[in-house]
Amino acid sequence: MDDKKNEDYTIKMPEVEMRNFNGRSSPSQRDPFLARSNSGSSKSGHPALANITNSPPISILAYCLASISMTVTNKYCVSGKDWNLNFFYLAIQSLVCIIAIVICKQAGLITNLAPFDTKKAKQWFPISLLLVGMIYTSTKALQFLSVPVYTIFKNLTIIVIAYGEVLWFGGSVTASALFSFGLMVLSSVVAAWADIQHALYGEAAAVGSDAAAALSTLNAGYAWMGMNVFCTAAYVLSMRKVIKKMNFKDWDTMFYNNLLTIPVLFLCSLLFEDWSSINVQKNFPLASRNNLILGMIYSGLATIFISYCSAWCIRVTSSTTYSMVGALNKLPIAVSGLIFFAAPVTFGSVSAIIIGFVSGIVYAWAKVRQTQMSKMSLPTQQPVMSASSQSNRDASSS
Repeated sequence: MDDKKNEDYTIKMPEVEMRNFNGRSSPSQRDPFLARSNSGSSKSGHPALANITNSPPISILAYCLASISMTVTNKYCVSGKDWNLNFFYLAIQSLVCIIAIVICKQAGLITNLAPFDTKKAKQWFPISLLLVGMIYTSTKALQFLSVPVYTIFKNLTIIVIAYGEVLWFGGSVTASALFSFGLMVLSSVVAAWADIQHALYGEAAAVGSDAAAALSTLNAGYAWMGMNVFCTAAYVLSMRKVIKKMNFKDWDTMFYNNLLTIPVLFLCSLLFEDWSSINVQKNFPLASRNNLILGMIYSGLATIFISYCSAWCIRVTSSTTYSMVGALNKLPIAVSGLIFFAAPVTFGSVSAIIIGFVSGIVYAWAKVRQTQMSKMSLPTQQPVMSASSQSNRDASSS
């Protein structure tokens, strides 16, 4: 649900779900699954399994496949002709994710999930409300737009978040990052132009369908996409501000996000969606009913898969490699829309995908370079020390 999260969407932050905002995490926090499996494989003498779990290419491939399958599944589930139960779909997705997390914890596969804390839940609930806005607008945009266009426009979120960090957290935007932002805007303009041209003069005109209706669908998609950009930025920036106070680990964030959104999503579904028998039949036609149900269940499980593969990729490669993989992954996701959903293949759409792909690589490179430069520079002031750290330091020196 992303970022329904990555982004990748899943209920998590797009493309940064499994990383702490300070960029560091302990091995057990990064990958509570693989820490157990590695020790077990070494004792039981299964070098083949150890080779797989420590293989960078396999981890990267698994992450890419998980991201692509999540996007394709979301698009399939919401792209029905009469589909209008987005709140219900997201509620089922969160419910399946919570059930999977609980089962994994009981089986000992997840080792760093803290017990439920009512006080923390109350503090985190406003963040979950922002998440509901993010994932709902995301599914609505994906419902009206093609996967390539959706993927390209999703890059605009990076720009809003970057300048939000400048305003609220004292961040900075380098010249190379600014150049990548220009490419992102250009790719979005080209994608919109190609979409409109295809609606006016492409297949819709050839078969004599109403071009005005096609444009209306696109305009609705662009409107939802615009709202999603700002909802996603609000969620990410607010979560960054609150998560430091909560001392959440990765699985805690996913657990509270999904758990707290379930009642909100079901309530919104009951209040704002049509649950008449006729509408239910339209949303779940007999011919595709079983596939839709399977898609809903898988979309919830895919949240776990993406988180696992993200942690796996970071563990066996590096955060730099993970960032580059996230940028490069935009291309196969966009191409998947051309393959599975017959999105229009035109000069404009292909150009937009290429420009968006390049913009992602430039941005990832800019962030890597900025991180390296910050490590090389000397601090101009003494870092602020927390009260607990100061007391520990005084105790050790006395």
